[in-house]
Amino acid sequence: MKITKRKFLEGFLIVTLVLALVRVIFPSVAKDRVAASTPRQEEVGPQSAKPSESDRPEAQPAPKDVSKPVGMDSVKPMSVRSRFFNADGTMARTRILSVPGYQRTFDDQQDVQYISAQQWGVSPVQNRGEAERRKAELVYVGSSPYFHIDKLHNSIPYLVPRASILLQDIGTVFFDSLQMKGVPLHKLIVTSVMRTKDDVAKLRSHNGNATQNSCHLFGTTFDVCYNRYETVEAPGEKRRVVRNDTLKYILAEVLRDMRESGRCHVKYEVHQGCFHITVK
Repeated sequence: MKITKRKFLEGFLIVTLVLALVRVIFPSVAKDRVAASTPRQEEVGPQSAKPSESDRPEAQPAPKDVSKPVGMDSVKPMSVRSRFFNADGTMARTRILSVPGYQRTFDDQQDVQYISAQQWGVSPVQNRGEAERRKAELVYVGSSPYFHIDKLHNSIPYLVPRASILLQDIGTVFFDSLQMKGVPLHKLIVTSVMRTKDDVAKLRSHNGNATQNSCHLFGTTFDVCYNRYETVEAPGEKRRVVRNDTLKYILAEVLRDMRESGRCHVKYEVHQGCFHITVK
């Protein structure tokens, strides 16, 4: 019997309609076939078996943390953002170690410091009048938030720019160290800065330790007192008293680090009560 193309299409449509009616009347038939064609979990392994959307538990909104301000999820922990705080927000503290010995640690003698003074400094000035005319080569050094310039009797408040930056950095790092160690803030006291030739001659007349070839002549050298400090406190505020020895320990740590990093020469002056510092 020869089947025409038209009869084949008519028969195909009739079969399709019958199957569609069966699926509508008996929907479980289609579900059973889908379930039979799906691999079982033990056959494909536990990692490839993924729960369907209908099997997953309904997602519950996470409880709000009322103690955390909005937007704090993207903020880095305190320990990452600042070295002054621990991860829990408390102030970080470091120990006061000082140095093994002042004279042994800071033993840069006059001849060593003099070479750097000649390299980085200006030619010595005769008196204050000449210093005024040479101000284009020098930087005025006044009291700052980090250090106090003492009343100067045998020097003038000028340094070469390189030495001025060094003094500023020493004062800043000293402040940072005080905060890290939980010590109330104190300013350093600078007792001597640049000297004229007349200043050196006057000083040598009553100070046997003063040298004619002073590094102070070049504007590269300054003295920082180690037995006096200026307390930083707001008007009416009474800060706890800190022993000068404690502040001296911390200052020694700062100067040792500066010296070891190649920033300066340091000589511990016993009789003058200061650190004699020359920029490198």
